[in-house]
Amino acid sequence: MAEAINLWSGWPRMVEVALNAVLFFVLIVALVRIVGKRATSQFNNFDWIINIAVGSLAASGILLKNVATLDAVLAILVIAACQYLATFWVRKTELGSRVVKARPTLLTHKSEFLRDAMAKARISEAEIRAALRLEGIHDDAGANWVILETNGELTVIPARDVTLDDASALEDVGMPERVRN
Repeated sequence: MAEAINLWSGWPRMVEVALNAVLFFVLIVALVRIVGKRATSQFNNFDWIINIAVGSLAASGILLKNVATLDAVLAILVIAACQYLATFWVRKTELGSRVVKARPTLLTHKSEFLRDAMAKARISEAEIRAALRLEGIHDDAGANWVILETNGELTVIPARDVTLDDASALEDVGMPERVRN
């Protein structure tokens, strides 16, 4: 037998949901202010996952009867503290950076598509060409390099007479040895 549709839970439950929504709204606004701009910037994989988890916990605390409000608040505070500590670790140590953050990846070099890097990153030629067009570049040779950044965006470095040795901004970018030489 099918369950009845629950369209109305009564005024006490509606007030509880409304108050929980306000509480979680205030909590998330406060956390964003405390954690800083990183919480709302363009996300890398790590930040995206943390924000999804916080949203899920907030929704659980607002709507689910079997999740106590303070349980959800505590879980959000613990995740925010873990994110703060992890980002501190990333900033202070190379090991933290390697463990937590994805490394930017070189996808093209002087108009050559680096197929192994593209396959590993699951990026197609069409996506790279779309990034070139967004930068007003009409030819593959119009870019020295295309890089997949840690936040998933493609950065296009326009073609200029410069080598990788002169491009210090690319020092942390993962690339094949044959390109470095």
